[in-house]
Amino acid sequence: MAALVRSCSHILQRRSCCTLSFNSRTLHASSTTCGLLRRAAAKLIGLPTVQTRPFVVSLPALKNSDEFIFGRDGEEDEEEAEDFIPDSEVEELFEAQGPLGLGDSHHRVFIVHPDVKWGSKKQHLTTAELMMAEAEGLVNTLENWRVVDKVIISTKTPEKKRIFGKGNFQVLTEKIRQTPGISAVFVNVERLSPISERELEEAWGVKVFDRYSVVLHIFRCNARTKEAKLQISLAEIPLLRSRLKNEMANLDQQGGGSRYIGGSGETLYEVQQRLLKERELKIRLALDKLRRKRHLLRSQRKHREFPVVSVLGYTNCGKTTLIKALTGDSGLQPRNQLFATLDVTVHAGQLPSRMTVLYVDTIGFLSQLPHQLIDSFSATLEDIKHSDLLVHVRDISHPETVNQKANVLNVLKNLQIPDALMNSMVEVHNKIDLIENYEATEPKVLPVSALKEHGLNALKRVLEEEIVNTTGKHILDLKVDLSTSQLSWLYKEATVQDVEVLADEGSAVVKVIISTAAYGRYKKLFKDGRR
Repeated sequence: MAALVRSCSHILQRRSCCTLSFNSRTLHASSTTCGLLRRAAAKLIGLPTVQTRPFVVSLPALKNSDEFIFGRDGEEDEEEAEDFIPDSEVEELFEAQGPLGLGDSHHRVFIVHPDVKWGSKKQHLTTAELMMAEAEGLVNTLENWRVVDKVIISTKTPEKKRIFGKGNFQVLTEKIRQTPGISAVFVNVERLSPISERELEEAWGVKVFDRYSVVLHIFRCNARTKEAKLQISLAEIPLLRSRLKNEMANLDQQGGGSRYIGGSGETLYEVQQRLLKERELKIRLALDKLRRKRHLLRSQRKHREFPVVSVLGYTNCGKTTLIKALTGDSGLQPRNQLFATLDVTVHAGQLPSRMTVLYVDTIGFLSQLPHQLIDSFSATLEDIKHSDLLVHVRDISHPETVNQKANVLNVLKNLQIPDALMNSMVEVHNKIDLIENYEATEPKVLPVSALKEHGLNALKRVLEEEIVNTTGKHILDLKVDLSTSQLSWLYKEATVQDVEVLADEGSAVVKVIISTAAYGRYKKLFKDGRR
């Protein structure tokens, strides 16, 4: 590699002859004379080489479950055309998996769980056995990945490069080396430093993953929309940087990592860092455009005054199944796996009063996830902040349900959800059909079985009551003239609960749930009882 870099130096004596950009986890060169450098740099971080083309950022026309809510006028169409993001550009940023070392068709995984006995990293609401079970669940979520062995080992020094003390590390290393067919080790910690990852891989001779990389790969397998793919591409940047540091450390040991490239004054490592920054900027620009689109969707929903209910919870707690039961949306296909939902989807449903509400299905939460991963999905999670009501769904049958609740509340705290929204949050105990003789042990919780559709009527009544309180809607009896368009207007702009016709008077008393703004428009339009 060092000789190859020295050869590249000669080619790049004139810096203007070659321009590199980083796209789709690939290296691009605008001149064929840079082919040698391009291949050297690509080999360094495990990337293919392709021909370059300019990156264009734009936004798609609305093609999601929000589309049925509002029509478009020329002004909206013009804004959408200006903010269009071609599918091909998103795919280029998303496609190649080489830099993560996770794209193999299968892995035989050895799981190691460090059991921290004391200190700030000790888990108090769970056990090492339950955390190991969750780690197994993560691996088993991935197709063609299989757990071949697992071990829980105590540690007092989780912050050290090798995590364990010398004796325990030696025992662990011998066990890994003696287990046949292992292709990867999953260390069940939030995030390994580049130095730790390199040390462990050198000691064990196989790929080493942490929770960040495994969860990110699950996200990648489940990504469907542009936004999810871009968010995952952004979350992969720290892993690419880690790999780059490890590769450069290996080159330094061989005497070739600090070589300068031609007259540019940049080392090969600095070039790669610059390319990663360029890639990150492209992704952030695209996500910023999608963030503006999401803001537009929220504005349109607010204009139509549909209450928004965000359904959230720990991954695989049954959020999608509950929304399907509440809305009767046959298009929803819940899956019994972790992180089946990555994209925010919106589904309309009706409450007992016939009030239409929008249920927002959100990404599931998980314990011990780095802030970088949560930050990558911040645009998606912003929808939670702008809801009228939160519904926290808990899998009450899960042995870690208390710990899961604590993790969800911690994430919401970090997202700085408004106090008023947190205080009105409705807690749902789901999967009660899996518990014999279930009895609620906490006040103000609503027991349901989304799968069996038990407890849904009580839940809908509570949701309606909370929405009326939080949105400031009014429940009024309005007398309308049946010879005018008053009644049809109320059906369109408010929630009509009951109509009592007064035939002798040619009028009716209408019981409605109506917002302050809509009631103001009503009084202005029908101030004399006619239109």
